[in-house]
Amino acid sequence: MSNNRVKLCMLSGSFEYDSEASLVVFQDYIEKNYPVEASLLIYQNEDDNQSLESLQDADVLLVFTRRLNTTGKELDRFKAYCAAGKPIVGVRTASHAYQHWLAFDKEILGGDYHGHYGGGIVAHAEINPEAKDHPILQGISNFDSYGSLYKNPSIAADTTLLLTGYTEEHTEPVAWTRLHRGGRVFYTSLGHQKDFEVTMFLRLLANAVLWTGGRLNAI
Repeated sequence: MSNNRVKLCMLSGSFEYDSEASLVVFQDYIEKNYPVEASLLIYQNEDDNQSLESLQDADVLLVFTRRLNTTGKELDRFKAYCAAGKPIVGVRTASHAYQHWLAFDKEILGGDYHGHYGGGIVAHAEINPEAKDHPILQGISNFDSYGSLYKNPSIAADTTLLLTGYTEEHTEPVAWTRLHRGGRVFYTSLGHQKDFEVTMFLRLLANAVLWTGGRLNAI
C-alpha cells in the first residue's frame, strides 16, 4: 500500500446509473476522510475495451459496471484478480457487471440477482441485528435508499447479511459480505444516483473498502 494508504481501483461502467458522476463523488469523499488513494477507470460504453492491467497493483477493487461486453485478455485479467482472492467491493449493477461472465454474481459476490421491482419507491435500509457489531457497520445507522429494490432471493449460505431493504410491499437483502478464496468481498445492491447524496451510504461504502482491504480497525 503506497504511503500506507489503501490503493483503491474503481471501475465505472454503469451508464443507467451514471456511475462516473457517482464514483467521482465517492472518490472525493473517501480520499478526504480516509487513508485511501483512489483511481477511477471509466468505460465510455458497453463495448469499450478498457485495459485492466492496473488491477494487478490495486489493494481493493470497486466494481460499478453493467453488462459490459468485455472479452478476451481484459476479461481474463478481471477473472484473475477474482481468482487470486483479492478484496472486492461490488455496487448495484456489479451483480451483472460483465455480460460474458454473469457468474461473477453467484461465484464471487454470493448474490442471486433476478431483476428488480419498480422504481420511484423509497426503500428503508435497516441493519441486521445479528450483524450490528460488524466492522463495516461502525458508525452506520438505518437510512433511506432511492433506487428500486433488487431481487436476490437466495444469496449464498456463506454470506453475512448486513442490511435489509424494506418497502411497503417487499423485503430484500441489500448488503452483505463473504470470503472468496480467503479474500474479503462486500456487495450492496444500493447505489442509485441519489444514494450518493446520503452520507450514511458513502460511509458504508468507505467502511467496506477499508474492511475488504484489511484496514478498517487500523483507523
